[in-house]
Amino acid sequence: MATNRSRRLRKKLCVDEFQELGFELKLGFKEDLDDEAIDAFLDAFLTEAMDANGLDYVGGDDFGLVCLANRGSVSEEQRAAVEAWLKGRSELTEVEVSPLQDAWYPEKPINAAV
Repeated sequence: MATNRSRRLRKKLCVDEFQELGFELKLGFKEDLDDEAIDAFLDAFLTEAMDANGLDYVGGDDFGLVCLANRGSVSEEQRAAVEAWLKGRSELTEVEVSPLQDAWYPEKPINAAV
């Protein structure tokens, strides 16, 4: 595809100045947790960590992508808040939070202007 795109197309494709950042999560649960405890954790996670910070989560119970609920990019402060919330939970044995990355094209580097 050509790299000389119109502003409208760049916005539609979420590239260049319209790049949107997010981050990946990898979670490990304690072995002795039952399904009800995991469901309760996920409900709290979606309410207290995602909704409270204006974020959305796409994925499963152990791996997923966090992005902004509206158009735009996740800030480093939002990423740090989610990481702190997760590390404070006793249900988890492992928490991996990736650095900010392009939410649409993870293999592309982050633009300097973002």
